Amino acid sequence: SKSTKLIHGGLRYLKGLEFKMVAEVGKEREIVHKNAMHLVYPEKMLLPIVKNGTLGKLATGVGLWLYDFLAGVKKSQKRIMLNKEQTIAEEPCLIPENILGGGLYYEYRTNDSRLTIEVLKTAVTNFKVKAMNYVKVVKLNYQHEFIEGLEFIDNLDKKKYQVFGKIIINATGPWVDEIRIMDQSMNHKSIVHSKGVHIVIPHAKLPLKHAVYFDVKDGRMIFAIPAEGITYVGTTDTFYKEDIENPSITNDDIAYLLNTIPQIFKIPIISKKDIISAWSGVRPLIFETGKKAGELSRHDEVFVSKSGMITIAGGKLTGYRLMAEKTIDQCAKKVFPNLGSSNTASMHLSGGNFESEGMMLQELNNFIKEYKSEKVAADKITQLFYKYGTNTITILENASKSNFSILKAELLYCLEQENVVTLSDFMFRRTSYAMFSPGEFSETEIDEILEYIRNYFNYSSENIAEQKSAYYKQINWWNQDN
Repeated sequence: SKSTKLIHGGLRYLKGLEFKMVAEVGKEREIVHKNAMHLVYPEKMLLPIVKNGTLGKLATGVGLWLYDFLAGVKKSQKRIMLNKEQTIAEEPCLIPENILGGGLYYEYRTNDSRLTIEVLKTAVTNFKVKAMNYVKVVKLNYQHEFIEGLEFIDNLDKKKYQVFGKIIINATGPWVDEIRIMDQSMNHKSIVHSKGVHIVIPHAKLPLKHAVYFDVKDGRMIFAIPAEGITYVGTTDTFYKEDIENPSITNDDIAYLLNTIPQIFKIPIISKKDIISAWSGVRPLIFETGKKAGELSRHDEVFVSKSGMITIAGGKLTGYRLMAEKTIDQCAKKVFPNLGSSNTASMHLSGGNFESEGMMLQELNNFIKEYKSEKVAADKITQLFYKYGTNTITILENASKSNFSILKAELLYCLEQENVVTLSDFMFRRTSYAMFSPGEFSETEIDEILEYIRNYFNYSSENIAEQKSAYYKQINWWNQDN
């Protein structure tokens, strides 16, 4: 839930001559889009060419051409080069004196946590996978030095359980090295963490027409992306050795991002008090000696230990499906030689069973027409649809049959279908309300959500008080600055 929320080809990786990565993830964008059109959709991105920037007109033109070529971009989404006047017309917030021209190209927007949840739901529904929430591995089990299973603790009931399998895959992101240490399989390659912070500003304060990818003075590139009444800006890229479960947001992080905005945009000064929310996450990158965090490759790699444990490390959100395919290929070689080739490139995710964008939009219009009599606003149905796709029907039926508010109907759906067990699960990791619009929810509304969760699970009053405290601690990030 803490990425820039883009399925993108990594234009900046051309600077590092990482052509294979750009080609792989660039082509993967279209696959992921087809698999979940309601969650992954194309959006124009403006790349301004600025005075004394890292890329001039020639380099930008060549770079975007190469990007289109390597990524196999379809004709309707190929780059368009703009002169100074066209660039400013495309984005009036830009400082005219700084602009030499620009390039328009396409990336794909997504909701990262929703995409993850829909992958899990597809596995559970289509392949009888058992998905478990809030569990932590505490021990690996072996037979004749070969890994055969693991022991984990359920952080909800505090009990320990065991699970066994022919293959154990370590796909734990920032925690992969912790599991490799348990397995005594650390080799010369290790993971380093890079922290990325994003800030969220009311769109009225930074009223961009569409997404902008721009140079800043230290040579980095920053995204500014308008969405649902806000604009979010990110990201930082610094080595991080502290708590990776709850990465800090410091005054320096905030100041860095706020200082990038007036470097490119001609708007009134934006200060810390204008920020309505922020998020911080860590990238698990494969360490390379002598390189800064922003210089490390985002490539992924599969490690197979002597015990037989398979680890997938590194990578980026865009390549998630391809990374999974590579990992399962290793499993096939070791244990399942008759597994056959992967078919996930053509597998629709839960809620995204559409053969075309036209078919998707028709389904959305059907929902709007059908529930018009229920007095559900079209924009609310649209918002739900771009989170849940065809599964939106269950939420609308919950509201209609039980005379629930849409919010309560959405909460019920997430409790029943998406393993929500806490307020923060719902507000952060399923709906993103707390990330994009925390101010829209009064304490009374939060209490009503908590009361429904309490009744659903028969939680104690102490448990609910802890959930409420944890939630407000998360949204009041500015009080935890170090």
